[in-house]
Amino acid sequence: MSAATVIGVSLARGHNFSKQPAFEIRLLTGLGVAGDAHMGETVKHRSRVAKDPSQPNLRQVHLLQAELFDEVAARGFLVAPAEMGENVTTRGIDLLALPEATRLQLGADAVVEITGLRNPCIQIDRFQKGLMEAVLDRDVAGALIRKAGVMAVVIKGGDVRPGDVITITLPTGPHRPLVAV
Repeated sequence: MSAATVIGVSLARGHNFSKQPAFEIRLLTGLGVAGDAHMGETVKHRSRVAKDPSQPNLRQVHLLQAELFDEVAARGFLVAPAEMGENVTTRGIDLLALPEATRLQLGADAVVEITGLRNPCIQIDRFQKGLMEAVLDRDVAGALIRKAGVMAVVIKGGDVRPGDVITITLPTGPHRPLVAV
């Protein structure tokens, strides 16, 4: 089995659904991706700002597993890194199965801590009609499964590039499954 790696990085200065692929992004401790519209200590997502702009930003960095692209391709959707709005596209790691507070070292220096699942919104269907249904599923009990990636905060800043190895550090204590943030 190959190591978990970063296969793409991206950012967007404006609040766009898709982001722009980059050769490198810089993560800033406690803030997020330098130059990205979602960077900051408090929420930047428009609907969350409207509700309470003083909420902590638990969505500083969006990570998405490239294996989702393979899965939706089997259903006729063509999606490339950065197109679903993620900052970091990974391969070789099941992000959705990780517990809350898992830390991921991205490359030599940067460390993010997973805060929860991305809650997919209607913009996914505006990007490609029907894609929203493809990134949602149900478990055997009928509970909703969100597959559109995870959100994280920056614990330690650093530069992240495609090809960087991802090192996983699980939290101590009981496994707390990810919920939407």
